[in-house]
Amino acid sequence: MLLDVYYFRYHILMCGRFDCHSDISVILKVFKIDHFSIEYKPHYNIAPSQNIIVVKDYGQRELAQCRWGFIPSWSKDPSAGFKMINARAESVADKPTFKDAFRNQRCLVVADGFYEWVQNGKIRQPVYIRLKSQTPVGFAGLYSVWRSPEGEDICTCTIITTDANELLRPIHDRMPVIIPRDKEDLWLDPKTSEKEKLLPLLAPYPSYEMEFYRVSPVMNKPEYDSPDVLSPI
Repeated sequence: MLLDVYYFRYHILMCGRFDCHSDISVILKVFKIDHFSIEYKPHYNIAPSQNIIVVKDYGQRELAQCRWGFIPSWSKDPSAGFKMINARAESVADKPTFKDAFRNQRCLVVADGFYEWVQNGKIRQPVYIRLKSQTPVGFAGLYSVWRSPEGEDICTCTIITTDANELLRPIHDRMPVIIPRDKEDLWLDPKTSEKEKLLPLLAPYPSYEMEFYRVSPVMNKPEYDSPDVLSPI
């Protein structure tokens, strides 16, 4: 399975799994959504190439669906998305692949938490990371509308990562950028494109607001998507 091969090659280096399971009423309230027309279903084990939900702002906030794995609008190769599930905060504003989207196509990727792995001898133990408040978060994301050879417009997306905070540094040296609630308007503002205003938002989230615990290795299977994947062990 292509997804399995991709995952085991790249998850050590990147943020490669997360979940989004909050009730839609909570998501609409937390992110102040004005409009949505997508069908929402909770997912507990989201992997690259799967559909995710994002918040966009066109003067009003919209909940939209994108495919996880950024494909530049000019790309002819859809497999490019497998290499671009993440963008590094340190280079995202200037890297040719992402710089236009950084200026004009920013979004929030809706999540409840994310997964990482701790090496314990020959065993890789998955852990689940979330806010202590257990409220949904918005990962800093960039999106691109890619036209397939069949003429279909497909929204694709990447998650921006930054240095890990003190809590997560023993687990991994990177973490997804979580945009603080009071900075979401600035991140989404379609009238804002200055690096000087946006780059300071791409900082590690405070450790004291986060927690993690061990979960079952069953979540290593991308097709396993059940609430019990979040149960502590």
